[in-house]
Amino acid sequence: MSAGRGYAEFRNGWPVVLAALLGIGLGLSPVPFYTSGVFAPVLAHQFGWSFAEILAGFPILTFVVLFMSPVVGWLSDRHGVRPIALTSCVLFGLTYMSQALLAGSLSVYYAIWSVMAVVGAGTLPVTWTRAVNNRFEVHKGLALGITLLGTGLFGFASKPLTAWLIAHYGWRTAYVGIGLLPLLLAFPVGLWAFHDVGGRESIEQRRARAAAREAATPGLTFREALRDWRFWLMGIAFVPISFAIGGPIPNLENILKIEGFSATDVVSLTQFVGLSVIVGRVAGGWLIDRFWAPAVAFCFLTLAALACLALGRGALGYQAAALSICAIGSSAGIEYDLMAFFVARYLGMKSYGSIYGTLYGFFALGAGIGPTVYGAVFDRTRSYSSVLSGSSALFVGGALLLLALGRYRRFADGAPAPAAVAAGAAQPAQKP
Repeated sequence: MSAGRGYAEFRNGWPVVLAALLGIGLGLSPVPFYTSGVFAPVLAHQFGWSFAEILAGFPILTFVVLFMSPVVGWLSDRHGVRPIALTSCVLFGLTYMSQALLAGSLSVYYAIWSVMAVVGAGTLPVTWTRAVNNRFEVHKGLALGITLLGTGLFGFASKPLTAWLIAHYGWRTAYVGIGLLPLLLAFPVGLWAFHDVGGRESIEQRRARAAAREAATPGLTFREALRDWRFWLMGIAFVPISFAIGGPIPNLENILKIEGFSATDVVSLTQFVGLSVIVGRVAGGWLIDRFWAPAVAFCFLTLAALACLALGRGALGYQAAALSICAIGSSAGIEYDLMAFFVARYLGMKSYGSIYGTLYGFFALGAGIGPTVYGAVFDRTRSYSSVLSGSSALFVGGALLLLALGRYRRFADGAPAPAAVAAGAAQPAQKP
């Protein structure tokens, strides 16, 4: 691998990375996830809803995404990612803002979550990361890590921004303010910079060339992937991992409040989530370019497991709580990098959109159920100890499953597939 080639990749591909960073960071995946915990106490006070009822929006979103993510992936494979991502960006922002019109009906609240999942599915990483994967080879992991920084950047800014908007202008204005971000930032930059390889072709040209591109692209078809044990192992592993990641973060404000932290400390501590997600993105991307990715995942997820045990035990000081939050946030920072990297290295790019979209459905299943289970446990026991301990076990179990993936794949055309061994030998990810 040459330094010159890697430099050329970033010199030519940075606009796509920037557009994807904003598109993912201001899309369906992070925006509801990081802001719902701030809105939950306000909605509970305003309408008398329980935490479980408020966070039940996540399972609804999950159910819809389970259906929509493979559909979006298939559409991206056939028609290109640019029109789907940009259209979805606009519709998602408008739907998110519609929550400002809530008048106390849970049915309307859940309907908005359903529509938001349908129209916002095109903002999921399945669209944005395809263009990045196609642009980068030498520094694929690092490029994906930078791209997915968007979730960490938004996670860092969203909680205090949402709280500030609510405190100064009310919760309805806060919904509008957050919903405007994808319209004012992600869409204009994407319109200028987000072009996949071959993305400037017309729809007719793209359709005519789709079969030829599929035949020339290394990897498995979607049907072949469904018959491959690695696909199912990844899917099964990402369910408990995503539950363990997705459960505590939207409930973090309440977890810290129960631990006796002041409102000021809660605000400052929750900002560590976004910062640690950023660190996880960059560090994780750098590491999986150089070391066996399942081993990197095992290290990150084991630290998160220890953090959950510490939070569940309680009686933490400020520094210990900050370290625990950083460990969980770092694991949240690497999960999408891993999924995109695993698909490229174990299943190939031939049907990347369809495969990634389906695997994202597995991830969304755990992440969607997690916040509601956490909220229900709190409503019943007024504590999070038991569910945090369970998340610790799920982190370890999912990490162990990923270790079984073994060597990276080498496809028939000789496309780069590192020969890192299952024991976790530290070999460059692009070594032919």
